[in-house]
Amino acid sequence: MERADALERLTKLEGKNLHELAQELEVNLLGPSQKVNKGWAGHTFERYLGLPINSAQSPNFGSWELKVIPLKTLQNGKITPKETMAVTMIDPYQVARTPFETSHLLSKLQKAVIVARTVGKTVHEPSYVYDVQAIDIDPDTELYDIIRDDYNIVRDCINDPNRGFKALTGAMGTLIQPRTKGAGHGSISRAFYARPQFLSRIFNL
Repeated sequence: MERADALERLTKLEGKNLHELAQELEVNLLGPSQKVNKGWAGHTFERYLGLPINSAQSPNFGSWELKVIPLKTLQNGKITPKETMAVTMIDPYQVARTPFETSHLLSKLQKAVIVARTVGKTVHEPSYVYDVQAIDIDPDTELYDIIRDDYNIVRDCINDPNRGFKALTGAMGTLIQPRTKGAGHGSISRAFYARPQFLSRIFNL
C-alpha cells in the first residue's frame, strides 16, 4: 500500500471511536496477563489497512511509516500532544558523517503518516481519531530550517572531541531532541524525538 492510499483510507477514520474499531477488528486492549497492550492503537490501524500486524514500535511500509500519537485535553479545553514522538535511532558514526539533507532523520520524517488520537487518563476512557497528517517538510520553510539546526546541534556535539555522543541531552533542540532510548537507568542508546511543539505545528493545535 502506497503512502497516498494509506493517508486517504486513514483520513476516513477521523472522528471514529477507536475502541469500537478495535473491537470490530478483534484487536485486544489488554494482553493475556490483563496488562495494557501498548501497541493496540497502532495494531488497530494496521489491521484496518489490511496490513499484517508488525511487532516493531514504528512499522515501516517501505514508502511510508505509520506513527500514532496521543492527544490530551487540558483543563481549559485546549488539545495538545501528550508526549514526544520517537523518530529514529541515532547512529553516531552515521550522523557524524551525514549532512541533514541526506540524513535518516529527514528521510524518516518525510515518510511519516501520523494518526493523532485523543485519549483519557486510562486506556478504558474513550479514544477518538482526531486527525491524520503526512509530514511534508519543504526546504524553503522555517520548519525545515529549525529541524536542520536541531540536527546540526547533535552532529556538532558528536564531532566535538571534548563532548561526543555521550554528551547528547534531551535539553538540546527546539523541535527535535536527542534523548536516551531504552529501558533502565544509564542506557547509552539515543534517538531523535519530535517534541510536542513540533507535533502541534503538524496538527495546527
